[in-house]
Amino acid sequence: MTNLERPQIEPMLEPAPLELTVKEVHEGSGAEAPVGATVRVHYLGVDYETGEEFDSSWSRGEPIEFPLNRLIKGWQEGIPGMKVGGRRTLICPPEYAYGQAGGGHQLSGRTLVFVIDLLGVK
Repeated sequence: MTNLERPQIEPMLEPAPLELTVKEVHEGSGAEAPVGATVRVHYLGVDYETGEEFDSSWSRGEPIEFPLNRLIKGWQEGIPGMKVGGRRTLICPPEYAYGQAGGGHQLSGRTLVFVIDLLGVK
């Protein structure tokens, strides 16, 4: 896990999915993340349609730790079962991200793509 590289997200050519899409990029071999865990991750988030980055622990230069129950629904449902050392791509339609357009968040109404490296679980 010490040789992690910043992920590259290819442009999305097909229409955005209506359901949460979980793609296992690399399966880890460590502990499995349970529902409600606190996770230590490196992640990159981009807008599905534009490919523009909106958030990234990579850009800040260090991983971050979050309790899953405080994150968007896509992370709450897409990370459990993932193993430490793994990388997953989550494609989160608005219902799994920040809700429908007009919801008060700058990303409301957007389908978001996250590439998540799971570094630790508590």
